[in-house]
Amino acid sequence: MTLSPFAGKPAPAELLVDIPRLVTAYYTGQPDASVSTQRVAFGTSGHRGSSFDLSFNEWHVLAISQAICLYREAQGITGPLFVGIDTHALSTPAGASALEVLAANGVTVMIAEGDEYTPTPAVSHAILCYNRGRTTGLADGIVITPSHNPPQSGGYKYNPTNGGPADTHITKWIEAKANELLANKLAGVKRISYEQALKAATTHRHDYVNTYVADLINVIDFDAIRGAKLRLGVDPLGGAGVRYWSAIAEHYRLDLDVVNKEVDSTFRFMTVDWDGQIRMDPSSSHAMQGLIGLKERFDVAFACDPDHDRHGIVTPSGGLLAPNNYLAVSIDYLFQNRPQWRADAAVGKTVVSSGLIDRVAKRLGRRLYEVPVGFKWFADGLFDGSLGFGGEESAGASFLRKDGGVWSTDKDGLIPALLAAEMTARTGRDPSQAYRALTDELGEPFSVRVDAKANPEQKALLSKLSPEQVTSTELAGEKIQSILSKAPGNDQAIGGLKVMTENGWFAARPSGTEDIYKIYAESFIGDDHLKQLVAEAQMLVDGAISTQ
Repeated sequence: MTLSPFAGKPAPAELLVDIPRLVTAYYTGQPDASVSTQRVAFGTSGHRGSSFDLSFNEWHVLAISQAICLYREAQGITGPLFVGIDTHALSTPAGASALEVLAANGVTVMIAEGDEYTPTPAVSHAILCYNRGRTTGLADGIVITPSHNPPQSGGYKYNPTNGGPADTHITKWIEAKANELLANKLAGVKRISYEQALKAATTHRHDYVNTYVADLINVIDFDAIRGAKLRLGVDPLGGAGVRYWSAIAEHYRLDLDVVNKEVDSTFRFMTVDWDGQIRMDPSSSHAMQGLIGLKERFDVAFACDPDHDRHGIVTPSGGLLAPNNYLAVSIDYLFQNRPQWRADAAVGKTVVSSGLIDRVAKRLGRRLYEVPVGFKWFADGLFDGSLGFGGEESAGASFLRKDGGVWSTDKDGLIPALLAAEMTARTGRDPSQAYRALTDELGEPFSVRVDAKANPEQKALLSKLSPEQVTSTELAGEKIQSILSKAPGNDQAIGGLKVMTENGWFAARPSGTEDIYKIYAESFIGDDHLKQLVAEAQMLVDGAISTQ
């Protein structure tokens, strides 16, 4: 991984996206459905792209919205559709385009009061609260967001009636129908003007902020946080939760400082990520330099990405915690401090999350549910309470209410952030200190994720790596114990390969949202062993790209 000279530094003017050009391209571009990169393609979390390269513009949004209307009709989904948008420049126009189609199709739509930006978890929460106790007339939702991706990006996610990210069989149906509409030059798309859509009898306003904030008392112990008089800091990274944090501080009387309340779709206040991109990734030390620099001011500090489905935790004693490390600490704390959770509630993790989670689950006596990358795999378990916690290596997680009921079935960046404050208040140790205690007992993992450029063709090759392609019986000096192309929790393809030994592992897979591939590696022996794991993994991946 070659670091950009801008990495970790304030974004210079030349890196800022030209918003007028970006939005103009959204309205004027016409994608060619015969070109693969211009078609609708749902990755691990919806369809994403940019209007600059004809991969996300008004045609895509109109086609996807009509496809969702047809899907709802086919499935008999007749309840309201909750819609949220984040702070990316393309999200507001995309939200308007979507509403024009939804209203024309007679869909009851719930948009935010005051046109507030709406985090992903607030949409999931709204769906679940509406559907509680109902068996018919169920609600679903849409979130217009490309998550943590750069300012020129746009994204569109569909959440069905379980509140979580749509499963593959749903997204494939919507994707196929949307591409059919694109190929037919949008023939079959129903649409009315935005002004008519706003005034439609089916368009309603919903108070996402206050309904979400008031219900947090059922997930987090605010009495403990307030009683400990913790000094808390949060950087919303210019995202959809800016007003949520102020509301949380006021509602629960917390000493919580929102250190950056600015919303600017160029995200000029960010420090640049590793590759020279502006990326609002709360788990990246390069992108998080602003909050890390303030760590001494707070007992605990945290950040979330633009749609607030990811979290980053900063402590005075440890700086920014690696996502895997905080997942392990959260699991260890939650399953010992939520007595009303089911005794058989399992621990959910992705195949590229830390092996420390395996050791924590074993010590707790909890079943481990290991799945491919993609939060959709946790939705059903969180919905029915059979999963107490679901977390992915990219700092996405959610967990149950205190009473063991469902809170959200999509990633929620706010509750893991607030949990960091709760555990500090109740244990007297911040998450970094808790992590050190955990590793003293269970061993310390040394881990790394290496990102490298890969075009779509190379990514396709990587996704087809199979166990048969690994001919060696050893990895970094240890006997190979298992080679996986399917996740042990649900037997679903992981879209890559995972190779494990007693004290280490690596996994290789293409990104579902960016033109990069990722190698994850972890060693419980040391840094030299980790470097050896990465070197051997890269040899295998590079060979797969160049020889096939």
